[in-house]
Amino acid sequence: MKVFVLNCGSSSIKYQLFDMADESVMAKGLVERIGSQKAGVKHTVGSGPNHGAEHSREAPVPNHTAGVKLILDLLVDPRVGVLRSTDEIQAVGHRVVHGAEKISGTCLIDEKVVAVIRENFALGPVHNPPNLAGIEAMMAAMPGAPNVAVFDTAFFTTLPPKAYRYAVPNNWYARYHVRKYGFHGTSHRYVTLAAAELLSKPLDQVNLITVHLGNGCSMTAVAGGKAVDHSMGMTPLDGLVMGTRSGTIDPAVPLFMIGQGLSAQQVDAVLNKQSGLLGLSERSNDMRDLLSAVEAGDERARLAVDMFVYRVVKYIGSYHVILPSVDAVVLTGGIGENSLPIRQAVCRQLSRLGAEFDEARNQAVVAGKAGPITRDGSKLPVWIVPTNEELMIARDTAALTAQLRRP
Repeated sequence: MKVFVLNCGSSSIKYQLFDMADESVMAKGLVERIGSQKAGVKHTVGSGPNHGAEHSREAPVPNHTAGVKLILDLLVDPRVGVLRSTDEIQAVGHRVVHGAEKISGTCLIDEKVVAVIRENFALGPVHNPPNLAGIEAMMAAMPGAPNVAVFDTAFFTTLPPKAYRYAVPNNWYARYHVRKYGFHGTSHRYVTLAAAELLSKPLDQVNLITVHLGNGCSMTAVAGGKAVDHSMGMTPLDGLVMGTRSGTIDPAVPLFMIGQGLSAQQVDAVLNKQSGLLGLSERSNDMRDLLSAVEAGDERARLAVDMFVYRVVKYIGSYHVILPSVDAVVLTGGIGENSLPIRQAVCRQLSRLGAEFDEARNQAVVAGKAGPITRDGSKLPVWIVPTNEELMIARDTAALTAQLRRP
């Protein structure tokens, strides 16, 4: 089975084409700056006669429909393509951020699912509209192929009420659906499955603290293979310090700033796009830039990095006490997988919980490798497990499609 995976943002489309026989990536790429006359596409061939071929160019891409057509044309292009016809694509998997409480798992996209995605535009205003635009574009371009939605929020449907409810009036929850939903669920689910296998533990017996660190950051407490708490909230703004998001903040602060003359929209923009590492350092939201600045003596960059690590360790400590036991802390995402100094800083601050940092292992577990960065026998093992959200989406899509085809 060949499965095409789409992850549509407001002005971008990330894509991968998988051959599910061996889960190899046949082709992948990115369309950027959708809506611009100078939109760009970067396309790389992963297998077949054109293996290693790359294609990059600027071209007008007025909307997601045009972006999808551009991608499908590249997949069958004799120079950089991997398919004779797009009919070889047997299913399409879509990342969808918000399913709220109405959808608890992967599902075939029909009118009812489309309606749920649209209903949750208010809860996922940045992500759900472009997610739906990509779905509608694919359904129009390939009306015969099944389209499958994999929701970021689905992994967190197992949170108990004491974890997902807020201490606000009940009618806020009943009428306005104010509660914690959680995000990065596909990543947390993937690394949970991978970690259970690496630790040789049955999924229903593994207890983990999974830590996704990138431009967006989140953490999940996993008990018996299921999520029981999560750092993000009703929106992705809550929790850890992120690239441009503030993370947890006194809810009175936005009200105070509105009282100082900012509009609600301005406060929202600042907290989501101008805060976090960028706001603290006034330099960059890229951890690599900040670590270089720290070495050069930049105190604002140092504070940003210190707060980033402090918040991570603080959440790990809180999750440690609510779990029955912890088989491992699992670091993933762009920073978790690649930033050796951040991994070291987090691990060293967990020494009181029994993490025994191993510098040699930290240096060795790089370039997409999985492995521990603590010593054998460490009371609290810390592992690096690379995430692969696209593969998780492809697996879900293939499994559901195969199930639907059974007589």
